[in-house]
Amino acid sequence: MGWREQVARYRIDLILFAVSLIAYAISSGSMLAHQSLAPHFVYQADAFLHGQLAVRGRPPNLNDWVFQDGRWYVSFPPFPAVLMMPFVALWGIELNDVWFTLVFAALNVALLYRLLRRIQPQRKEWEHAAFALIYGFGTLAWSCGIRGEVWYTAETVGVTLTFLYLHAALEARHPLLAGLAVACAAITRTPLAFSALFFVFEALCPDRPVEPGCLRDRARWRQALPRFVPFLVAIVAVAIPMAWANHVRFGSVSEFGHSHLFANRVNQQIQQYGLFHYVFLERNLHAAFTRLPEIAFHPFKIGFSGDGMSILVTTPLFLYLLWPRERPRLHRALWLTVAIVAIPGFFYQNSGWYQFGFRFSLDYTPYLVVLLALGSRPFTRIFSLAALTSVAVNAWGAAVFNRLY
Repeated sequence: MGWREQVARYRIDLILFAVSLIAYAISSGSMLAHQSLAPHFVYQADAFLHGQLAVRGRPPNLNDWVFQDGRWYVSFPPFPAVLMMPFVALWGIELNDVWFTLVFAALNVALLYRLLRRIQPQRKEWEHAAFALIYGFGTLAWSCGIRGEVWYTAETVGVTLTFLYLHAALEARHPLLAGLAVACAAITRTPLAFSALFFVFEALCPDRPVEPGCLRDRARWRQALPRFVPFLVAIVAVAIPMAWANHVRFGSVSEFGHSHLFANRVNQQIQQYGLFHYVFLERNLHAAFTRLPEIAFHPFKIGFSGDGMSILVTTPLFLYLLWPRERPRLHRALWLTVAIVAIPGFFYQNSGWYQFGFRFSLDYTPYLVVLLALGSRPFTRIFSLAALTSVAVNAWGAAVFNRLY
C-alpha cells in the first residue's frame, strides 16, 4: 500500500496518538520546558555512547545512583537508555527526557486501540478508541507519562513493550518478535520478564482457553516447539549482554544495582531483609488495594499519601473486572499473566514512593484494560460514569502530583 492508503487505514490510530500527545504535552505544563530532575537514562545513554558502563563524571543528584569502586552507575535496567542513544548523540547530555517519555505515552494509546481491534473485531471502533483513551487518561498512565524521570520513563516504555509483545504473542504468531519484546521489557522493568508466561499459553493453547489438560498435552508441546525455539533465542540474545554488564558492574548477572544504592533511605531495610521479603507484603498490599485519599476537614482538603492510593481509587472502573459479562478464550491467560507479574512486586522492598497511585500496577495495567474490554460490558450510564470518574481522578493526579517545577 502507498502512504495515503496506510494513513487512511491507520487514521484512528494516528488521531489517537496525536490527540494524546497534545493532551499530555499540555498537562505536562512547565515540566516540558526542560530536563527532569531524574535524567538517569540520559546519563546512561551518554555512557554507552562513550563505550563505558559508568556515567561520565558525577551525576546531577544522589537520588537512586550507585557508587561502586570509585565510579557512578545507574541502578536501573538500561533499555530506555538504549532507545535514547540516538537522541543523546544529537542533543547531548541535556536531552529532554520529558518529551521522550511523552511520545511513548501517546504511542501506548494507539497501540492499545490496534490491539483491541485485533482481539475483539466484533466490537465497534469507537468503543476500542474509548478503551484506549480510558487507559491513557483514566489510569496512572497519565500522571506517570507526563513527567519524564527514570522511574516513570521506565514504566511508560515498559507499557509500550508490553503492547508490542501482546501484538506479537497472540496465537504465538511472531515468536521471534515476541521474545525480543518481552526480553527488552524485562531490561526495562524486571517484573515484565514473568509475562513470558502469556506466550507459553498462546503457543500451547491458541485455539482454546488455558486449562490443565491443554498444558499437559505432550503433543501440543511438540507442536509448539518450533515457536518456542525462536522465542527463547531472542530472549537469550538480549539476556547474555545484560548479564555480562551486571556482572562487570556489580559482580552478579542478576544485579541491576538496587542492592548498592548510594545513601538511600531504603538501604537499611535492604541490608536487613534483602530486596524481597514477606515483611514488605502488608505495606505493598495496602498501597495497592486499600490506601484511600487523605482528607482534612479544618480546612477541608483532599490529598494523597506518598505511598500512593489504591488502584480501585485511581481507576474505579477496574471494579467491573470482578463481574465480566463474558469470559472469552484469553480471559484466563490474561489473568494468570497479571498474577505472575504482580505478585513478586508485593514482596518488594519499595512500595513505589513517591507516587500518586500504586505506580508498579502500570506493569500489568495493559492486561487489566484488555480484560475490561473483553468482559464485553456495554457503555451504560453507570459504566460511563465510572470511566469518567477514573479520568477525573487521574486528571487530579496529573495536575497536582509532585509539581516541583
